[in-house]
Amino acid sequence: MKKLIISIVLVNLLAACASEPKKEEAAPAPAPKAEAPKQAPVAKTEVDPLNDPASILAKRSTYYPFDVAVVQDEDKPAVQAHAKYLSEHANRKVRLEGNCDERGSNEYNLGLGQRRADGVNKMLALGGARADQLESVSYGEEKPRCTDHNEACWKQNRRTDLNYAK
Repeated sequence: MKKLIISIVLVNLLAACASEPKKEEAAPAPAPKAEAPKQAPVAKTEVDPLNDPASILAKRSTYYPFDVAVVQDEDKPAVQAHAKYLSEHANRKVRLEGNCDERGSNEYNLGLGQRRADGVNKMLALGGARADQLESVSYGEEKPRCTDHNEACWKQNRRTDLNYAK
């Protein structure tokens, strides 16, 4: 009895595999659309990626936690994009301006700002920028973006700015 049931199942499976599925009728082809009159191509003006707000190159500052000079992970893609841009545009030069918040002595902040600028400089050089395209300076606490005396403001002042020469 078992053999009979197994045989019936196998025959049904073979029959199912051997049958061809029904072919559906093809839908009628759509009517051709009338073409719009062709217009002369519009000349595209090349947008400088440094001035394009949608470009990563529009990000011109790296930010740091308190008393830190190492470029943070969230800013590395922008620095790497600037390195690539500089390696492809040998005529462009950038000044890296290290900045600090108001806490700390003037001497300490000038040194920290220089370490911040030099860190970005090193990343740009490793990414393909030439040394003659890069200049690092420190402004310490002398060029704050915000003058309030709180953490939100100090956070804006702990940065390295990338300023391209005109």
